Amino acid sequence: MPYFFRKSLAIFICLAILGFQYASLNAYVLPGPFLLKLMIQNLGIADRLLVTQKLVLNDDNPNMSADELSETLKFVFPKTFRSDIASENIQRIRILSDKSVFTVIDGKISDEPENSYDHYKDLILFRSREILQERLSNLGVDVKITSLGRFQGDPAYVLGAQYPDETSPQVWLDKKTFLPFRWIMTSNTTQNLEVLYLDWKKMNQTWYPMRIEFFTNGNLVREVHIQNIEVNPAFQADLFDIQKLKSLYPQGAPAEPKNGGKEELDEVQKTIEEFKKIYK
Repeated sequence: MPYFFRKSLAIFICLAILGFQYASLNAYVLPGPFLLKLMIQNLGIADRLLVTQKLVLNDDNPNMSADELSETLKFVFPKTFRSDIASENIQRIRILSDKSVFTVIDGKISDEPENSYDHYKDLILFRSREILQERLSNLGVDVKITSLGRFQGDPAYVLGAQYPDETSPQVWLDKKTFLPFRWIMTSNTTQNLEVLYLDWKKMNQTWYPMRIEFFTNGNLVREVHIQNIEVNPAFQADLFDIQKLKSLYPQGAPAEPKNGGKEELDEVQKTIEEFKKIYK
């Protein structure tokens, strides 16, 4: 065999071996709990965040303009959160503290629970691997299942499903940064809520997505645009004191029980209609 062909064959064999080793190395997927730990570590070292943002609610009717609301978020890591949405005459306060959810709408205490659209903040808020894993498990994400996938050509870790299956609740992490960028909250066969965390920005060793988009069945139904972020601001403790706030606001009318015999409104449309009713 001529020397040229022997050399070419040797190079081909070496490349094939290296390719096999590379593929084998990348076939290994880190376990879910460890991926969550890396995600939390890479989110940063801040103790608190104050976020000002614009909440955009898109209407299904193309002839209708989107509704925009101003919202302020207060994060006290690893598990305390407050959201304030206000217009000229109306205010909504929602607090999450020690697994308790407290809501005030129009100056009255409401017993409305969190809905699927409220959970987007969970990946940013819970800076304890155990707490976050428990929350994801409660929302259907089995972090014991992990795989490697690609989204728009970029490699990613998938928690909760074997790629390319997208029928199960799952969280996607960037393969290089371990930051979350996609959360599929599959509630049922007719409504598939997908949240994208976009345009991550680093401030004082802390990462935060500057834009968040919500899709149901491929349609953009809600957007969050970050306007300002303060790292480690001072918060008064009573802002998160649910017992004290209960003494300041009267109890509103109880929420109407759901009728199991009737079809429920699509959750996003129901949310949009409620916001329009309250804030217009």
